[in-house]
Amino acid sequence: MEFGICHLNCIAIRRDPSDQSEMVSQLLFGETFQVLQEDGLWLKIHMDYDFYEGWVLTKQIRPLDKEVYDRVSQSQQYFSDEMVTFVNDKDQYPQILTLGAGLPDYKDGSFSVAGLNFSFDGDVISGKQKKGNLVHTAYKFLNTPFLWGGRTPVGIDCSGFTQMVYKINGYQLFRDAHQQASQGEVLSFIEECEPGDLAFFDNDEGEIIHTGIVLENNYIIHCNGRVRIDRIDSSGIYNVDTKRHTHKLRVMKQLF
Repeated sequence: MEFGICHLNCIAIRRDPSDQSEMVSQLLFGETFQVLQEDGLWLKIHMDYDFYEGWVLTKQIRPLDKEVYDRVSQSQQYFSDEMVTFVNDKDQYPQILTLGAGLPDYKDGSFSVAGLNFSFDGDVISGKQKKGNLVHTAYKFLNTPFLWGGRTPVGIDCSGFTQMVYKINGYQLFRDAHQQASQGEVLSFIEECEPGDLAFFDNDEGEIIHTGIVLENNYIIHCNGRVRIDRIDSSGIYNVDTKRHTHKLRVMKQLF
C-alpha cells in the first residue's frame, strides 16, 4: 500500500507500532496520507496536511490508488462545521463526524471516501475565511477536555486546538507548538495582536510547550485541562480561577 485515507471519525497515530505506544496525534476523517513503512498490522504514515509521521493500524484506514489519491489530496478541501453530526453510507449505516472532519469530493450534500458514498445535510466550510472567523471557530471548542495528541471536540491538546481552528478556516499549521512557533511574523507587543493571532509559551529550559489563540481585551483561549478562556499579559497566561500565572509568554505570531 502506498496511499490511504481515514474513513473513521478519528484514529490514533502512535509513536511506535503498538497499541500500548503513546498517541502522538490523530488522523481525522477524510485526511489522506502516504505510507512509509509496513510492520505487521501497522503502517507508518506521512500525513499530507501537516507532514506528521507515526503509526496507525492498517484495519482502521482505507487504501487509495494513485489516481484517486492525487485527486482527493489536491482538490479543494471541505470540512464539517458541525460540532457532532451523523452521516449514512449507501447501506444506511451511521458514521459519526465531529467538527473539522474532511468531506472529500463534496458536492450538493454528498461526498465519498474510498468508494463509500455518504449524504450530508450539515453546515460545510471551505476556503480561506476572514480572520474574525478564527475566534468564532475557537469558541466552538470551549470546554473540550484535554487529551494528549487529540484533535477533536471530544478531546484535544493545546496545539491540536490551534491547528484545528486554523485548518477549518483554510490555513495550515504544523502539529506541535514548537513547530507552529516557526510560522508567521513576530509581534513585539500584546497591543499589536489581533483576535486570532497566536501566542506561545515556554518552560524554564526555553522550550516552547504551549500555545493559544489571542482574543480581544487581553484574553486568550487555550487548552489547559480543558479549552478555556484566561487573561494574558506580558508575563504570560493568568488563570482567572486560581488567580496566578500558569504559562510564561515567549512569543506572539501573526500568520495573516
